[in-house]
Amino acid sequence: MRSGVFPSGLRYALKRSGRAVAFCSLTIGAGTRDEAGYPAGIAHFVEHTLFRGTARKSAAVIGSYLDKLGGELNAYTTKEEIVLHATVLKEDLPKAVKLLFELATEATFPENEIETERGVVLDEIISYKDNPAEDVYDRFESLLFDGSPLATPILGTTASVKRISPEMLRRFVAEKFVPGNMVLSIVADVDEALLEKRVRKWADALEAAGHVPFVANKKADAPQGTCPAAETSVPVFNKVVDKRHHEANAVIGCRAPSLYEMPERLVCAMLANILGGPASNSLLNKELREKRGWVYGIECSYTQYADTGILAITFGCDKTNLEQCLGAIGKILQRLKETPLSGSQFKAYRKQLLGQLAISSEAGEAQCLSMGKSMLSWGRIMTPDETRAAIAAITPADLQAMAARLFAPDSLSSLVYL
Repeated sequence: MRSGVFPSGLRYALKRSGRAVAFCSLTIGAGTRDEAGYPAGIAHFVEHTLFRGTARKSAAVIGSYLDKLGGELNAYTTKEEIVLHATVLKEDLPKAVKLLFELATEATFPENEIETERGVVLDEIISYKDNPAEDVYDRFESLLFDGSPLATPILGTTASVKRISPEMLRRFVAEKFVPGNMVLSIVADVDEALLEKRVRKWADALEAAGHVPFVANKKADAPQGTCPAAETSVPVFNKVVDKRHHEANAVIGCRAPSLYEMPERLVCAMLANILGGPASNSLLNKELREKRGWVYGIECSYTQYADTGILAITFGCDKTNLEQCLGAIGKILQRLKETPLSGSQFKAYRKQLLGQLAISSEAGEAQCLSMGKSMLSWGRIMTPDETRAAIAAITPADLQAMAARLFAPDSLSSLVYL
């Protein structure tokens, strides 16, 4: 793997693979929490409207540019990033990378196209409101981070999206989409030294196009192992909202270690995986779904931000089973606080996590996106050996201490839709 930063401030990470397919992404350090001075949801709206035309390509051309090569072009927005990414045959990689740069630096935001996309985003907001499992999580996160930019929903609101103008979109991009706030990551079957030379040419062309060198990435400037203080603290809440749904949807969770807390964030990730990870032997799945049949699905997710994080248990169930589900979850959390895992249990869960990470690292697209996130956040990428060593250093006592920290009565909050 090769990584670094060009004079313009553009970071890059390149990895050779043995695949006929190439993956590339452009990660921009501008998400929902960076919308101060703009209507809520503008980062997500920018992500949508970048595809609506550039100085050289119409929306129709952009939509079919990689499709006709058998490739794919996509994008997404988080609370802290906008990510453009593409998958193509390796011989078409230059076209894909140049298209990502063109979208990020030459979007024109034509007014007629903006209105078309505004309707799409407004429909997306309505569809989320009609999906209680999605809506309850967004509302829980807003309550948990009340008073912070992280409380803003990624999609914005109907009212805020209606206020976004083409001029606002252009200004947001001019401020945020600059080389020092971007990472280009590539996973492809191309010699890394040769690929680095090509990327340097593309980066030089980006700078020559008039984009000013600019380094203002607060995340990359924070040294690994530090944790900036969370912006706000909120009291514990336990809310029940009558939505008149046919089932109950619930979230139980708390603030968790940030992206920069090491080794705490890895301990928290392992704890979340044990509780409600993707494997069928997770504690919550075994008890509430496999043994009791009270839920169709239940999971525990852990999301890390620059200054805080969120650990959340989410599930839906028949209303008559809600109290039993909450009681069973409480008992499992209490057990994790009071009783350390046995040596054999701990080794099995640790091996499971290492296996999941190794398998996911073989997925080219996921690896490419992860590389972009790591370079944007830390300016480097942990090697597989470093990751394995960090996980190997975790002990049952570490997991118990993290459970005590997260699942204390004055830490846990809940939101239930009925």
